[in-house]
Amino acid sequence: MITATALSKHYGRKVAVNDVTFAVHPGRVTGFLGPNGAGKSTTMRMIVGLDRPSEGSVTINGKAYAQHRSPLQEVGVLLDAKAVHTGRSAYNHLLAMAATHGIGKSRVHEVIEITGLGSVAKKRVGGFSLGMGQRLGIASAILGDPATLILDEPVNGLDPEGVLWVRNFVRDYARQGRTVFLSSHLMSEMSQTADQLLIIGRGQIIADAPLTDVIASATNPRVRVCSPHAAQLAELLAAPNVTVLSSEAGVLDITGVDSKTIGELAARNGLTLHELSPQSASLEEAYMALTTDAVEYRTETVR
Repeated sequence: MITATALSKHYGRKVAVNDVTFAVHPGRVTGFLGPNGAGKSTTMRMIVGLDRPSEGSVTINGKAYAQHRSPLQEVGVLLDAKAVHTGRSAYNHLLAMAATHGIGKSRVHEVIEITGLGSVAKKRVGGFSLGMGQRLGIASAILGDPATLILDEPVNGLDPEGVLWVRNFVRDYARQGRTVFLSSHLMSEMSQTADQLLIIGRGQIIADAPLTDVIASATNPRVRVCSPHAAQLAELLAAPNVTVLSSEAGVLDITGVDSKTIGELAARNGLTLHELSPQSASLEEAYMALTTDAVEYRTETVR
């Protein structure tokens, strides 16, 4: 479990993280989201002792990272997959890490197989692709079989098979009762991986809730209707809290009323429906709505 209490980090006058309090619980995958410059990397660095908090505290399984006698066996971390001696082979890199904690060679071979590095384990890391480097970073993180796993952009550079593998791996890791905390800019992937979301913007927590709750709270559910009587149905649905939009003839996108009510209204008035389907909002839509005022580096639209 990761627990942050009133955690802040200042760089001179710049406030990178501002009085954040949160807990990352075992047994589920917690996704960490936020715009560039929001404070994600700084927060992760403070969790593992790479940055000293200006105020507040953060613990992993009840202790600060530096207080753990065998940190590799308490928390596995992937913050920068390139932080490897490029002249070493993947096997020797892992072997050297294992030696610092008395971990046997059998575990080194095991994580190499788990992460799919078997065919390149004896090759120099300097020749690795971005995806292979990510796999080595994950292998390093799980080497000590830790109860807590912290991964920053773990699917960066991976092919579709690799992305699927990471998704299944972290979900299985959490199902074992372990703590998984990961960041990603890929909303579609996060929506399939995370159970809980922690969203940060301008150094402050914007949302801390289950994935489904975050999406529901930030977006309006809508219903798609296809009907040869779309115009009549739109007139019947007219109400102050109902919005009816039409992107094409015979198609309505409706918010403010559920599909059951629409179906019953159409039936009572003898209106034919070819489609009546609730449309789930995406995590991307919810994220954009939540972070609209928290984007520090905004790209201007080119016309």
